[in-house]
Parts: sequence; structure tokens; C-alpha cells
Amino acid sequence: MKLVVTGCAGFIGSAFVRTTLELNAASRIVNLDKLTYAGNLENLASVAQDPRYRFVQGDIADAAVVEALLAEEKPDAIVHFAAESHVDRSIHAPTPVFETNLRGTFTLLEAARAAKLARFVHVSTDEVYGSIDAPHEADESYPLKASSPYSASKAGSDLLALSYFTTYKLPVLVTRASNNYGPFQFPEKLIPLMISNALDGRDLPIYGDGQQVRDWLYVDDHCAGIRAVLNQGQAGEVYNIGGNCSLPNLEVVRRILKATGQPDSLMKTVTDRPGHDRRYALTSEKLEKETGWSPQMDFDRGLALTVDWYRDNREWVERVRSGEYRRFYDVNYAQR
Repeated sequence: MKLVVTGCAGFIGSAFVRTTLELNAASRIVNLDKLTYAGNLENLASVAQDPRYRFVQGDIADAAVVEALLAEEKPDAIVHFAAESHVDRSIHAPTPVFETNLRGTFTLLEAARAAKLARFVHVSTDEVYGSIDAPHEADESYPLKASSPYSASKAGSDLLALSYFTTYKLPVLVTRASNNYGPFQFPEKLIPLMISNALDGRDLPIYGDGQQVRDWLYVDDHCAGIRAVLNQGQAGEVYNIGGNCSLPNLEVVRRILKATGQPDSLMKTVTDRPGHDRRYALTSEKLEKETGWSPQMDFDRGLALTVDWYRDNREWVERVRSGEYRRFYDVNYAQR
């Protein structure tokens, strides 16, 4: 299968490219990425010379760029990762999430419709379901209740994508995954932030009481789930992809401190995020039943692998922690 994949220079998109090419699961992958602050071509250094891979720098909201690329490459499918994906950034400056996540998705859908693509996989998030009281879990029919500009933009783009199946019969599939972790993750998200700070002996900022619960999914398991949807999913359907590992943030941080050999005294409470969802929870039974996919990585093993990667790649961390990241970190945490 020949794929155009958006946002491949980011964390999950780059993992998808690396693992898909390693498995020989695609004949060609074209990476369309704008290279914003979280886009890093170092994430794809291992495949940069692979003749099956091509990088194109461009904005998914630029119709001319998208249409020309589809006309040139004639792909079988689009796998759409590109998104402004950080909740705190969406709170501080909501405009970019709507430009990329809604306008960009619309532009891709229109181009895919005109090109009559065979598949369009829209990669989304469990955050569209909002906070869920225990012991309930969201299945794919669970009501959407977005709490932040980021999750609202993703919920809107999910519905937009599904409408193109209903209205135009474009073979759209939507995936909604729980919190990812693993190597190459930009260090503003919880796990890489806490690992990189712990390795440097810096304070680890904990929002509120740290009892917010998240389901954790190793990034390679997520990519395997997306490939299962791409190859076996039913057009017009939504598929949850979860890790079956729900933990409070405070417990995750304690495990990180143990894995890095640092004391709990590095944890520092900061003022909680506005509108912070208390608990995310979803079930992946539909995907497991239809495709046979299931998460393979145990959380403690995955966390150990992730800690080792950040320990062995300190120069990568320092490069991405400078500039725009440093400014955002100061804005987000300095007054908390």
C-alpha cells in the first residue's frame, strides 16, 4: 500500500513510519509535515535514506500543496496524524489548534474526496470523550464531551471526517487512542517531561493532587492498532485504541523516579490546569474483536525502555528543549 502520512516528524507519526517500514507493511510512505515546534526530522533519521520514504514540507491546510501531492503520488490512503496536540498550549493560544485540527483536516478530506482515495484514517484521541467517572469506560458510541480547545478541535474534526463518509462515501475511519508514551516524545507531555527533568535532578511539576487518571499506551502498540484499522477496519467506523493500563499521574511519576533512581522530594505541586479532566477511560473491545489487535507492551517494561532511551539520548533532549519549548515551559509553569 502506498501512503501519504501527515505529521510524520512528530512523536506518533514518526513511530508509525519507522515501524511500518521495518515491517515492510507499505510500499511507499510520503511524509507531509509543516515542521512546527514539535516536528523533528531527527526522529526519522533511521529511514531518511530508505527509497520507500519521501519527506515533503508543507501545511495540511494549504489546498494547493495537498492537491498537488496527491496528484503526483497517487496514494492508496492517507493516514492523518498532523495536529496541534498539547492541551496546555491550546489553553494559552487556541487559534493554532483550530487552524490545523479543523481547517487542515477539512483540506485533506476535500483533496482525498477529489482524488477518490481508497482509505482515509483520521487519528484522534480519547480526550474527545471528556472526563469519565469510574468504573465506566467509553466505547465508540460514548457521547463526546470535550473540555479543552484541543479536545474540542479533535471532536470537531472527528465529526467532520465521519460526515464525509455519510455524505460523500469517502472511506473514512477514525481512531481514538489513549495517552501514548515511548522514545522520541516531545518533552512537554507528562512522561517525557518527568523523565527528562528527573535525569537532570530538576523539579517535577505535579498538577493539583496528581490523582488524574490516564490509560497508558506504548507508541508502537498504537501504531500496530492504526495499521490494523487501515487494513481491516470498516469504513465509516470509529475504533478506540487503549493500553489497558489506567494509573493516576502521581503513580506514574513515582515509577519514573524509581526508574531513574531519584527521590520523591523532586515532586513539586503546582496549580492545576484549568478544566483538567479527572479520568480518561476507554475500551478497545471493538478493535480487538474485529482485527485481533491487543496491546503487547507491559507498562513497567515500556517505561524502562523509555527511560533508557532518554538517558541514552540526552543531546536530542537538549536540542528539542531549547528555543520554543523553553519559552513555553517558562510561560506554563513559572507562575504556578
